[in-house]
Amino acid sequence: MDKLLLLGDEAFAQGALDAGLSGAFGYPGTPSTEIIEYIQRESDAAERGVKRDWSANEKTALEAALGMSYTGKRAIVTMKHVGLNVAADPFMNSAITGVHGGLLIAVADDPSMHSSQNEQDSRFYGKFAMIPVLEPSNQQEAYDMARAGFELSERFHLPVMVRLTTRLAHSRSLIVRQKILKENPLSLPGDPNQFMLLPAFARKKYRKLLEQQDMLVQASEKSPYNQFIDGPDHSLGIVVCGLAYNYLMENFLENECPYPVVKIGQYPLPEKMFLELRSRCNTLLILEEGMPIVEEMIRGIFGADGLSVKGRLDGTLPRDGELNPGLVRKALGLPLRESYKEPEFMVPRPPALCAGCPHQESFKALNKALEPYGSGHVFSDIGCYTLGFLPPFNAINTCVDMGASFTMAVGAAEGGLFPSVGVIGDSTFGHSGLTGLSDATFRKSNVVLIILDNDTTAMTGMQDSVIGGKIEAVCEALGVEKEHIRVLTPLPKEQDQNVQALNEEIEYPGVSVVIFRRPCIHVLGKRRKEGKA
Repeated sequence: MDKLLLLGDEAFAQGALDAGLSGAFGYPGTPSTEIIEYIQRESDAAERGVKRDWSANEKTALEAALGMSYTGKRAIVTMKHVGLNVAADPFMNSAITGVHGGLLIAVADDPSMHSSQNEQDSRFYGKFAMIPVLEPSNQQEAYDMARAGFELSERFHLPVMVRLTTRLAHSRSLIVRQKILKENPLSLPGDPNQFMLLPAFARKKYRKLLEQQDMLVQASEKSPYNQFIDGPDHSLGIVVCGLAYNYLMENFLENECPYPVVKIGQYPLPEKMFLELRSRCNTLLILEEGMPIVEEMIRGIFGADGLSVKGRLDGTLPRDGELNPGLVRKALGLPLRESYKEPEFMVPRPPALCAGCPHQESFKALNKALEPYGSGHVFSDIGCYTLGFLPPFNAINTCVDMGASFTMAVGAAEGGLFPSVGVIGDSTFGHSGLTGLSDATFRKSNVVLIILDNDTTAMTGMQDSVIGGKIEAVCEALGVEKEHIRVLTPLPKEQDQNVQALNEEIEYPGVSVVIFRRPCIHVLGKRRKEGKA
């Protein structure tokens, strides 16, 4: 069989392609971005006509994937963990409509918040929606679980979540490919009301989802991704989830783990395996990446009968952040290995805007225009430009979630703040800034809304932005007066007139949109190499 050296994200993507994938939808977000990028690069996907363009945001991506499932085809949707908040509406309801063709929702969590606002655990969403969740412990399982996930999805007619985490998504290992499957033929749901959630239908389908829960637990009991591995020393039992299994086994490279282990790769939890472990051990150690969801569930099941449960909640492991072999070793009571200590030559590398980034001149002009008003007037969004918070610019004051810049500026203006300024990137404007701008024009807010248009989704690797080439027309269509849509070029030689334009729009008592437009320095370099600039 073919072997490939792949990132965890790429392994999942290849697994989906080999399992008959017809469409992949997503919005870029670290650490999930490489799934769609891999499928976009693959010549097999191009030859087969697999759909694989970026979507406006995670919600539209999931809805498109659900629509492809409606046709009987196999589809995936990809996002990072906070993107699932954006897609929460179709996510929860897709559990009730169910699916026709297999649908996988690949969500990449970011414990330790390497590039995220929080480290929420997507397994809670899976439990909330009452759908199966798969969590690979290595790249081979990431590959295999794509196929197994489609089969599980089509067996129960439910979407299946595949949860990845940063360290697995962005590390490489060899995977062995399986036989390539053909895509499903076009077909429509046998039940014409399956995707109709009028209350009368929704109530019936919700009851069916509840009735399926016991079957999902039985499927987990028989899943090859859930294993009970006995050991000779019953002074401790270990429950280990996903990638944490690797961290555990790295402490026993020369010997087998002496303790009984329940290895979890499929949810809902396999209850019989826990009862078996409980019958042998009075102390359990829970190892899981992210939040202590399994630990809480086990404490709920066994907590009242004297069982000792160790994990993140009792301080045996840190309450936040990624796990690693050293932390697991300490939790096991083993002496720390010298190799697990951080080398002294490692130095902090704080992020910064790239040399030549157009946002630098945009922030300089904005700072100059706001000098008379002091600090605390600029609501920002998520992207490269969030780095404008750092010295030497110190140009922005907030970063909460995608799209929050415009809406917070509107709220602050209504609270009496003047001037009230929102700053957003072009891709994020297409993702979730449109509704904030619509609110602003509806309320006739006194705000200056700035779009930093660098013609790409730069922070995640220069993916296409769906709003490209349409920003002025969209702003005008949403109610912004044409004379208050200003397009400026962020260059040093333009700074005086840029500052003047900003001052004029600050003085205008209504909604202004100022677009700073210059390509990302890396996009420009790429175009020059291609002879397109």
